[in-house]
Amino acid sequence: MKIDVHCHILPERWPDLKERYGYGGWIQLQHHCEGKAKMMRDGKLFRVCDANCWDPDTRLREMDATGVDLQVLSTVPVMFSYWAKPEDTLDLCRIINDDLAETVKKHPTRFVGLGTLPMQSPELAVVELKRCVQELGFPGVQIGSHIGDWNLDAPELRPFFAAAEELGASLFVHPWDMQLDGRMEKYWLPWLVGMPGETATAMCCMMFGGVLERFPKLKVCFAHGGGAFPFTIGRIEHGFNVRPDLCATENPHNPRKYVGQVYVDSLVHDPKALAYLVEAMGEDRVCLGTDYPFPLGEHHPGKLIQSTDMSDELKDKLLAGNAVEFLGLNRCQYEAGDASSTAAAPAASATKRCSEAASDAEPAAKVARVS
Repeated sequence: MKIDVHCHILPERWPDLKERYGYGGWIQLQHHCEGKAKMMRDGKLFRVCDANCWDPDTRLREMDATGVDLQVLSTVPVMFSYWAKPEDTLDLCRIINDDLAETVKKHPTRFVGLGTLPMQSPELAVVELKRCVQELGFPGVQIGSHIGDWNLDAPELRPFFAAAEELGASLFVHPWDMQLDGRMEKYWLPWLVGMPGETATAMCCMMFGGVLERFPKLKVCFAHGGGAFPFTIGRIEHGFNVRPDLCATENPHNPRKYVGQVYVDSLVHDPKALAYLVEAMGEDRVCLGTDYPFPLGEHHPGKLIQSTDMSDELKDKLLAGNAVEFLGLNRCQYEAGDASSTAAAPAASATKRCSEAASDAEPAAKVARVS
């Protein structure tokens, strides 16, 4: 079985946001030819995307072709719109989340949704978080690696994290809003170098800032294999030890304490990097993630994991089992009739997992199920 926790999707259409809110800066989708659309901001091209970015049927055909059983859907980060008036971002979030809920409702065994929130207003974010989980049936939400000038350790965000922990909501943290100009202007550096740095910054802030200490039951997964963090954990820990006056000002605990508390996706594009990632973060903390449907993603989901000499049991954890735990899902709901994964555990083990899921499922898992 394959569960892809890192998949982006857009509505096929949404209102003219400049006309709706009275100012610019918004992303619009212009369908300029069959199967293609331009993401435009104030008349300038941001990205060209294909039909698989908005059309569920195209997406399902590609999932079937690559053996993906379940996609966990989240919006494209440029749609976060944390820069805008909070009430306008909330309105846009509801448009995106309602469209996502309809997609999941039509294909409840193939898609799960992660909502988007107006994080620049933690109060409004909590309101929409509750709606996403309690009304729309999402197991959680996607948030950015920072919110304007706030890193994720900002005191203003504590009510949001408290609500997410109380609800059992899963948080998928995606890098965004990297520096695009100056020294970063060439060679696609914002995506190749900026994104890994953004994710490492988010992880350090949640650890050094005491977020994971205050909210120990918070379920968080970081995109792109945790960016630079897993590969610089030695440096980060050493810095904590030799300069506590700089690194331990908010939290006295070594950041390595939290490594087994958070999840990362598997998107590292290199077998040696993947092997190290599993060793560094833990066999139970790495989930298949591909960044579908974009060029920097893994184009054949799970191929890197399946190509390794890991045991079938470990491959199954990375391909599906860890995602089930992170999202609080009932695995049996999604793997009925599945025969796609070459690394699937024996049938007896699958039966045992289903039996355990039925008897031991937590309340959060029940909330996450889509009828």
